[in-house]
Amino acid sequence: MRTIIDVDDNLLEAAQIELGTATKKDTVNEALRYVAERRDRSRAVLDDPFLLGGSDLADPEVMRGARR
Repeated sequence: MRTIIDVDDNLLEAAQIELGTATKKDTVNEALRYVAERRDRSRAVLDDPFLLGGSDLADPEVMRGARR
């Protein structure tokens, strides 16, 4: 679908540099994709069992000592 919008040229240029895109269309689509997938990326990081010290967090013996 073709849509006409006003785009901040400075933001567009910064986004193109960050995303490595060459055209306005590619930049806008990649930026929209990035935002749309942000929740999934956040969940993947937060669900990583090794993020905060690995499997020790699930070890009751280790956790019992951590609460002292």
